[in-house]
Formats: sequence, structure tokens, C-alpha cells
Amino acid sequence: MTIKVMFVCLGNICRSPTAHGVFEKVVSDASLDDKIMVASSGTGDWHIGASPDARAKSAAKQRGYDLSLLRAQQVKPADFKTYDYILAMDQQNLNDLYGMCPADFSGVLRLFLTYSTEPHHREYREVPDPYYGGSDGFNLVLDLVEDAAHGLLENIKMQHLS
Repeated sequence: MTIKVMFVCLGNICRSPTAHGVFEKVVSDASLDDKIMVASSGTGDWHIGASPDARAKSAAKQRGYDLSLLRAQQVKPADFKTYDYILAMDQQNLNDLYGMCPADFSGVLRLFLTYSTEPHHREYREVPDPYYGGSDGFNLVLDLVEDAAHGLLENIKMQHLS
């Protein structure tokens, strides 16, 4: 059984591809590539087919994550049949996902940062959008995403792989 995880933000060029790249590496480092599949999408359609934001790629690369092969895509109704975990970066995107979610969806639909484990990250319920800010925003996104990615993996291992 393969557990399928999708991260979702608005445009799929900053936060969700960062979460995608980080979680993919966390999964790989745990030798679970054959058990967990990772994807990312956006609720909006502005950037379909685009590479992640250059600042997101640069910040990720500095920490050993490669986002260069990722391309933006939009969430589609079929994703609710495909993915076991659909994790939103913020409340607005979660609300949009709830609006699309079929009644028979049996997976997990929630905010990604509910998996944070670091007490000093608990003040954040949402991954802030760094798009209109400076490089510090992209580093904060990475800090939050790295923490939640480890918490998510532990949750998946306990729920599905033990």
C-alpha cells in the first residue's frame, strides 16, 4: 500500500512545492520512497506548468532540497480519490479545498502545520506566504515545513506503516 500525500497552496510556486521537496527528501532519507508518494498543487490556476519561484528554489537548494523538476499544477476533483492526505498551507486554501471535497472523501484534509512538533513553531497555524516579501520569508517557510514534515512522517508511520 502506498500512502499518497499532496501539499496545497494558492499558486503552487512557493509554499507547496517547498513542502513537496522537503517531504520527499525526508521520506527518501527514511528509505520509504516505495511506501509514500508526494505531490503538490495550487487552488489557483495562474502558474500551471511553471517552475517554483526562483527564491523558493534558491532557499531550498541552500538546505539541500531540489525543487527544479517540480511544475505547478491545479488541484482537481479526482485528487480527492487519489490522495490519502491533502494538506493546506493556510486556512483560505483549506476552505477552498473543503468546498471541492466530495462527501465520500475518506482521507485527511487539514492544515499542514498541525503536524509541527517544535514548541516555538506552535504559534503558527499557517505557513505564511513569502511571495511578496524578502528572503527571510522563504527561510521561515523552510523552518516551518521542515518541522511539520518530520511530524507528518512520524504520524504516517504510526497510522499506516507500523
